[in-house]
Amino acid sequence: MGKIIAVVNQKGGVGKTTTAISLACGMGMKEQKILLIDLDPQYNATTGLSIEVNRKTLSMYNVLIGEKNIEDIIMKNVKHNVDVAPSSIDLAAADLFLLEQKQNNQDILKQQLIKIKNNYDFIIIDCPPSLGLINRNGLSAADTVLIPIQAEHFAMYGVSQLLRTITKVKETLNPKLTIEGVIVTMFDQRTLLSNDVLAEIKKSFKDRAYKAVIPRNIRIAESSMEGKSIFEHDPNGAGAKSYWELVNEVMTHNGK
Repeated sequence: MGKIIAVVNQKGGVGKTTTAISLACGMGMKEQKILLIDLDPQYNATTGLSIEVNRKTLSMYNVLIGEKNIEDIIMKNVKHNVDVAPSSIDLAAADLFLLEQKQNNQDILKQQLIKIKNNYDFIIIDCPPSLGLINRNGLSAADTVLIPIQAEHFAMYGVSQLLRTITKVKETLNPKLTIEGVIVTMFDQRTLLSNDVLAEIKKSFKDRAYKAVIPRNIRIAESSMEGKSIFEHDPNGAGAKSYWELVNEVMTHNGK
């Protein structure tokens, strides 16, 4: 049975989408069958894998408003062993649609994934940088949550808000939801601030804080612009090596 991991942080610019792409592509390269779901209206995970989006693109918007089943929009083998359920700018309107639905508006994705979960080893959900109904659909569907945290001022403040949301979802929608782990991103070992944030995260999350740490690295930013994973763009660089460490930790934790 496939494992569903939601990559979540309501704060933008923390490396969330890059982490989702890297995790999906890295596990695919290790011969795991992966589905990457782009739930972010900014659709950066979609374009970050060289998928061209236009007005005719069927996306997660069509799934969340009930027009299509998720099987209808999945793009096969976008990368090695990685299928993608793309996003589009239309997804920005889905929160309003879901709000108007009122009933069963937080488990639409969960119901969709029940039908295909066993087709994959892992399903990775790139959630939007918000705490709205689209995000709640991601958390409702997930088995676990992976949280990227940027090594910066006030990093833990935003995470405390997210943890409250996770607790609420666990109490009301998804009692089995747990934290997969916390990954520190954009880390600069030369600065006292980065090292202080890392120490605080290790203290707060203990064994749920990954040993892997993602450095601040221009090659990582370039990879998304090129429509490639970091493993394709700069396979021997510091960014790729750090993300390989994360991939290995996640797979080891899940018995792979």
